[in-house]
Amino acid sequence: MTAPLLSVGGVDRTVSLDELRALVDGIAAAEIVASDARRVLLVPPDVTRLHSRAGEIAGFLFERLSAAGCEVAVLPALGTHGAMTPRQADLLFGDRVPFERILRHRWREGLVRLGEVGAAEISALSKGRMTDPIPVEVDEILLDRWDLVVSVGQVGPHEVIGMANFTKNLVIGLGGAPTIHRSHFLGAVCDMETIMGRARSPVRDVVDAAFDRFLADRVPVLWLLTVMEDTSAGVVQRGLFAGRGGSGESGGAAYRAAAGLSARCNIEVVPRPFDRVTCWLDPAELTSTWVGNKAVYRTRMALADGGELVVLAPGVSRFGEDPVIDALIHRHGYRGTPAALAAVHEDPELADNLGAAAHLIHGSSEGRFRIVYCTDPAAGGLTRDEVEGVGYAWRSLPAELDRLGVTSGTATGPRVDRDGVPFTHIANPALGLWAASTRFP
Repeated sequence: MTAPLLSVGGVDRTVSLDELRALVDGIAAAEIVASDARRVLLVPPDVTRLHSRAGEIAGFLFERLSAAGCEVAVLPALGTHGAMTPRQADLLFGDRVPFERILRHRWREGLVRLGEVGAAEISALSKGRMTDPIPVEVDEILLDRWDLVVSVGQVGPHEVIGMANFTKNLVIGLGGAPTIHRSHFLGAVCDMETIMGRARSPVRDVVDAAFDRFLADRVPVLWLLTVMEDTSAGVVQRGLFAGRGGSGESGGAAYRAAAGLSARCNIEVVPRPFDRVTCWLDPAELTSTWVGNKAVYRTRMALADGGELVVLAPGVSRFGEDPVIDALIHRHGYRGTPAALAAVHEDPELADNLGAAAHLIHGSSEGRFRIVYCTDPAAGGLTRDEVEGVGYAWRSLPAELDRLGVTSGTATGPRVDRDGVPFTHIANPALGLWAASTRFP
């Protein structure tokens, strides 16, 4: 059986930054410099994965490979996200990557169509809930005759694909609009609550198939995958896994090992549902509901019927990362699956942006629990009218923080507000998945 090239980790393991640098230097020497790769493309995530340590890894690699005489470029896997700013790049990479060496993925242009995963296959995977093929389009930069592409990212629970990263980083992160839209819609109609936290899912099968069939023979890829955990002492790295090639090669083995560790580190199954959950959204990382709704996705299976989710969102100033999608969220709101599917049939623009429709489904509680977004309009945040206009309740962020007695540094765990009412606080919803035992076997 194929094994990862590197497998370091465990539920009680802590990988320090110094150890990480040594591990990355070893991989660079053995797998990149020794293979005589001269043109290398690094594909990390953007700042919305600030705590993944992918930024540090990409920075270490950029320095190491540049010193070895390699031509190195960085193409963040933006997916639908906006281009990184110099400030965001500095947050993610420190001063290790010159901003002029950071390329921009454009998900609506500059694409190459490689093929499609056919309608019959999609229908079988979705049990008939989706019957359209999924085109496979990727950024032309990815195919620009690189000696090696190094894909860097974090494996953890994900609402669309089950466990994030591996082939998703290239097929979706550097994918074109049709690929992103239809893959996300597939995940939505297949029920996200049966997908999150699973190493295998209908979307994972499609994305792995797309890479194996259309990219594996054209693009030599080295995968570097982290597993992170939010602990009472802060965010720590639990593992680093490396491999090459597709799902049947050492790359797939590295992903499966990382997903197994993530399941043990990042999924908390609770004996009874929570009545009230609060989630802090780091303003340096999460500035839209498009990415901030991880608070909704990752806690929904832990919330009791009639419960309340309070999203503390100091940096959220818009709904979508993309202007078209932002307008669609304004227009239709988070009103549940039936309303979103009806809107797809009634609104041609939404039908052309199925990823937005999937997001509207993912971001709704389906009427089962209450979602309250807490923003600060005086500091540029979404206004009360905007929040309530998309179907959420609103509260003033400063007032809510005072009532709850939490700050940006409050650790995950049970707490009591100033009125003596208990709640569960989650410091970084993007790093985990919470579920009641009745909802997550």
